[in-house]
Amino acid sequence: MSKLEDEVGKNIECISEWKDEIGREAKLLDEKNLVERLKVERSFIYKFIIALSIFILFIVISFIIGGNSVKIYWEIIILAFLFETMDSSAGMGFGTALSPLLLLLGFTPLQVVPVLLISETITGLTDAIFDHEFGNVKFSFRPLNETTKVTFIIAFFGSFSIFLSIFFAYFAIQFPTMIIKIYTGILVISMGIYTLLLTLLKRIRIEKYNPQRLVIFAAIAGFNKGIGGGGYGPVVTLGEILSGIYEKSATAISSIAEGIVSFIGVLCFFFINYVGIEVDLVLFPSILMGGFFAAILSPYLTRVIPNKIWKIIIPIYSLGLGLYVLIRLFS
Repeated sequence: MSKLEDEVGKNIECISEWKDEIGREAKLLDEKNLVERLKVERSFIYKFIIALSIFILFIVISFIIGGNSVKIYWEIIILAFLFETMDSSAGMGFGTALSPLLLLLGFTPLQVVPVLLISETITGLTDAIFDHEFGNVKFSFRPLNETTKVTFIIAFFGSFSIFLSIFFAYFAIQFPTMIIKIYTGILVISMGIYTLLLTLLKRIRIEKYNPQRLVIFAAIAGFNKGIGGGGYGPVVTLGEILSGIYEKSATAISSIAEGIVSFIGVLCFFFINYVGIEVDLVLFPSILMGGFFAAILSPYLTRVIPNKIWKIIIPIYSLGLGLYVLIRLFS
């Protein structure tokens, strides 16, 4: 009888772990056919209306605060939409690609980095809400599930790191932007190659998550974010995948963690502005206009497209993103 009880206990424990496994909801979603994945719940409409109202409020406030200095750049709206679509779908690309491009267009770091952080605070949290709505990930606070714990761990170390990087970059040490961009590009390319090779060799398998593995990735990503406004998503998302997290859920976790980390960065820049270093928000409306709608569309694309496709798209996109950053720097 004791053997039977032990066996039942083990089975219950396995079921309990499976229920709390990161990516369980996304796996169940992938088992549905295309027609079922295309369907959305009625609650989506209500959440979209609320999100749209908040978006309009932010745009109005930015024009009130900025006055005549705030402009609408339609080409930047399009770029922000395209890069945020890939960022929220594949977990990377918004700040990493858009930041060097805006700098090359003649905008200053204090016009680019703070605005990217504000925008990604909004789009990251928006993306997380709709990822949860569409079933790509399941966040729970009561009880606190494994997905939420992992998100807090990534966000905590990323927030600490972004605080240090902004402090050193703008107060203590003037980090050469070129060196940071080169380092980020090489790091993203290397991680992309490694992840793609593991995927092609079918050596990545989902296993019980070990939170300690992501601490270093979160710290590096936060450092990148504070220096140049990019380089967060590729490091964290690929780090999650290499730690065994399901691809669809990894991108969702990256989005909300990036939103939290970006918010800490925004607070740091508000302090910088308070002590006399002027922060220019001229790009904010344009970047938010493009990024906001992409942050709603992308979770739906993640829901509809099977995970086996994301297994290939994410590392290949990472490779292309890293090459793009390096080419733009030296062109």
